[in-house]
Amino acid sequence: MRAVVIEKTETGTEAALKDFPETELMEGDVTVRVTHSTVNYKDGLALLGKAPVVRRFPMIGGIDAAGTVETSTHPAWKPGDAVVLTGWGVGETHLGGYAETLRVPGDWLVPLPDGMSAAQAMAIGTAGLTAALCVLALERHGLTPDAGPALVTGAAGGVGSVAVALLAASGWRVIAATGRPEEEGYLKGLGAAEILPRAELTGPGKPLAKARWAAGVDTVGGTMLANALSMTMADGAIAACGNAGGMDLPTSVAPFILRGVALLGVNSVPAPIPLRRQAWDRLARDLDTDAFAAMTTTIPLEGVFDAARDILAGKVRGRVVVEIG
Repeated sequence: MRAVVIEKTETGTEAALKDFPETELMEGDVTVRVTHSTVNYKDGLALLGKAPVVRRFPMIGGIDAAGTVETSTHPAWKPGDAVVLTGWGVGETHLGGYAETLRVPGDWLVPLPDGMSAAQAMAIGTAGLTAALCVLALERHGLTPDAGPALVTGAAGGVGSVAVALLAASGWRVIAATGRPEEEGYLKGLGAAEILPRAELTGPGKPLAKARWAAGVDTVGGTMLANALSMTMADGAIAACGNAGGMDLPTSVAPFILRGVALLGVNSVPAPIPLRRQAWDRLARDLDTDAFAAMTTTIPLEGVFDAARDILAGKVRGRVVVEIG
């Protein structure tokens, strides 16, 4: 089968599109014929060897996959079932979705939502699932649109784009923070009410600044998250899910003890299946086909290398879908 294989070299890692024997697929009780995958920020890091994402070699890249069950000994799945796979270490410790065939434990799979195609599911992928989990986390915290606006950082990226669309569909007034002013039309098309220049959140911040939003989805981390917290209204919350801006968090206790602000961490990789199903149901309900089209670029499997470079350089708008067949 054709696959994008990442191998260890003397100087680091190297990724290439090549033939890979299906007999070397890893253990699992479900075999899936993959039709679509996607390119996430983590995929870019793995393909270009920019971070130690891959933990076994050789590795097939691709942390997401959608396709059809070919064989199954798992009681929940039968041949012909349409399924979606995100997380669980796929593309990191378990052979991933940039291949024509994938074998995994059936407990890692969720059904393709009714009315959604495999390509649309991958336009959502890990990024969209993460965005939905962030929105659900804010709602579990008790926040509703009447509390005030919602901030989304890295708004033109994959997670950010879906977060903007989901929050807007739920009635929030969305403030979209981006360093790409040329994307204003795109973001307003997804439902953003206001565009905030990234520079307003990247400078040295105060322990507390003027309160501007009740909730937020932060995809960046670092100084931007610190500033977002300092500008959050009393009893508000920020759901944090990314670290493209750095692993440090140069903040103080002031937002937490003086305004009661909450920082909600979100990690989609080990999210339990019931929560995943809830998130996918929300995505299927609230994201329309126009939103998919606005945020999606489709490429062939051999295009993942250029897409990886673009996503790490911050040049990718929305989502990139990979056609495997």
